[in-house]
Amino acid sequence: MPRLDLSVSSVDLTRVLCDIPSVSGEETPLADAIMAAISDLPHLEVYRDGDTIVARTHLGRDKRVVIAGHIDTVPINRNLPTRDIEIDGEPSLWGRGTVDMKAGVAVQLKLAAELTDPTVDLTWMWYDHEEVDADLNGLTRLARIRPDLFAGDFAILGEPSNGQVEGGCNGNLRVIARTHGVRAHSARAWVGENAIHAAAPILARLAEHRPRTIAVEGLEYREGLNAVRISGGIAGNVIPDLCEVEVNYRFAPSKSAAQAEEYVRDVLAGFEVEVIDSAEGARPGLDAPLAQDFLAAVGAEPRPKYGWTDVARFSALGVPAVNYGPGDPSLAHHDEERVPVSQIEDVERGLRRWLTA
Repeated sequence: MPRLDLSVSSVDLTRVLCDIPSVSGEETPLADAIMAAISDLPHLEVYRDGDTIVARTHLGRDKRVVIAGHIDTVPINRNLPTRDIEIDGEPSLWGRGTVDMKAGVAVQLKLAAELTDPTVDLTWMWYDHEEVDADLNGLTRLARIRPDLFAGDFAILGEPSNGQVEGGCNGNLRVIARTHGVRAHSARAWVGENAIHAAAPILARLAEHRPRTIAVEGLEYREGLNAVRISGGIAGNVIPDLCEVEVNYRFAPSKSAAQAEEYVRDVLAGFEVEVIDSAEGARPGLDAPLAQDFLAAVGAEPRPKYGWTDVARFSALGVPAVNYGPGDPSLAHHDEERVPVSQIEDVERGLRRWLTA
């Protein structure tokens, strides 16, 4: 089993975490290493479910903060082991997971080990299966069997945010729009009906759609409605009788998932539409007193989060939550994933300052 030394710098710890591959579904070696590293720390109560690990302080503070990060990554594509590089003269770490989001997890693990007397009680969560369907997510499972572990007055997700604070997140909806036809030999196409051709109006409507920017509690969330996959046909000489267009809608947190579904059905009126995945967004929640203290301590100007993150899970439970972590979110899942060393250090410094006053 790989060993983690939580006394090294958060930058060095990032290297080690990234070099332990943990593609979704293969997180066990990393989860084992995290468990071994924190299980003997006397100030933490540790609980494990599958490859999700929770560590909590019980200091009798009047406030509790939850800080969470996922330990899985998207598949590796010749981008491990990590490398030290320079971008425009700035030292950086390159490799899968450096951005999404093992640099954030490294900061969390180091602080979890070292902050024995924080100003608030802390719940640390490191969880599996974030990069795949929501029903596999470790937090989904944990919320079902141990909802008490989510109790808190404020939550932080270590998702990449360029070391800035990103409030809330857009919601996410995926649907399949279908068209039907009649199979026939392509040499006698007039005998059949081409389902792929019938899908052309779906693509036209999506191409003509203009995304909206919606202000929510002072932050502006940009929406997006896009075809992300299309399939149809069974052979090169057969007129297809079925075409499926997968459509992804990123919607502002002012909408519920039900309202988002209604909106997409309106855009695709006249076509068969099936919802295959849905996740509520999260309002910024930056009016909470702890959130204001946090913003002041880290010296950040809040921004919106365009992608969906697990802040939505906390928001649904009544816990205001933000994203705060090192790394450029536009490089998440990118084969050239890389994070500036300074961002890792700045995020650690900001959290340490806030949690120790």
